[in-house]
Amino acid sequence: MTDPSSSLQGTTFGLVGALEAFPRRLALREVRRLGGDLQHGVTRRTTHVVFGRGLLERESDARIAGKYEAVSGGQMTVLSENGFLRMLGLLDPPEAAALSQASIGEQSKLDPKALALLGLFDAFEHHMEPYSFRDLILARKYAGLLVGGASWGRIARSVRRSGPVASLTALNLHTEDGDAIYARQGTELTELDGQGLLPLDRTNDTEIEALFSLAEEAEDEGRHLEAAALYRRYLAADPGDGIAAFNRANCLRAGGLTTEAAGAYMQAIKLDPNFVEAWFNLGGLFAEQGKVATARRHLKAAVTLDPGYADAVYNLANLEYQAGDLAAARHWWSVYIQLDSTSEWARTAEKGIQYADLHLRKRSAG
Repeated sequence: MTDPSSSLQGTTFGLVGALEAFPRRLALREVRRLGGDLQHGVTRRTTHVVFGRGLLERESDARIAGKYEAVSGGQMTVLSENGFLRMLGLLDPPEAAALSQASIGEQSKLDPKALALLGLFDAFEHHMEPYSFRDLILARKYAGLLVGGASWGRIARSVRRSGPVASLTALNLHTEDGDAIYARQGTELTELDGQGLLPLDRTNDTEIEALFSLAEEAEDEGRHLEAAALYRRYLAADPGDGIAAFNRANCLRAGGLTTEAAGAYMQAIKLDPNFVEAWFNLGGLFAEQGKVATARRHLKAAVTLDPGYADAVYNLANLEYQAGDLAAARHWWSVYIQLDSTSEWARTAEKGIQYADLHLRKRSAG
């Protein structure tokens, strides 16, 4: 294996779905050894989003595609498990590659969305461009399977059970009604069954990650108190996970348990003092309770950690306005407009500044 070309200082990986290659605790240890951080989910500090192959076992194609669309196209780098392992220096890079994504799509006729999603789950040698000639061969095979009725998710799940993807380039892949992927050998069809992979004994880690996934599912479906209970069970097994504490706090808040929610937000901040969203949400909770000074302190902490956090700046302005400090409100509205000058919120901030100027002049004249 190769060593990472540089340290991961300042790199924060957000994990979406459970890792298949090895337990998250081992990945966390390796990332931290290299100076980076690994957390569940995606926050404002996330620089790289890693899609674990465990998603294929727990989520529908549509939900996975939705999660991908939510993080793609922005400033964050999206990685497959193999891409993640290569960044850690735990997996050697595949053969040299020179084909662009556009070239692969044009030559294979593979739908661009399917190409991206299949790469996300390492159905190619390279998880992103540049691609190799082997990747082009695979893309053509996958395009044929899609025409035959298979979904990208069915292809990805079959490929992940079949062993090294390079071995698929020599096989004639076939699908019947899209229900399964087969390798055709003469007149015989053999389902891709994954016999080339040896399972690892990691039952406890799998069970722990399953708890987190179940909690996320309950949260997504609005079963907030059930989700909070699941996050609590997860935290009993992994008490150092700030994301789980934060998610639990959000669920408790949504379920009306504001006192417990405040404690969970504080737990998240204790675990990760730089957790901007936790400072922001706790500040909002205190503002709802009328605890102005405490809310102000937490919102200012969020802005100090992330000066570009427009929502925190706007909420500070609103807090000061409701508290009657028009000068402070005007200051934060002005800061907000520097971050966002076009939205409806920006227009409200402009009106707030005009209102503050008018009344502050009256006070000065009086």
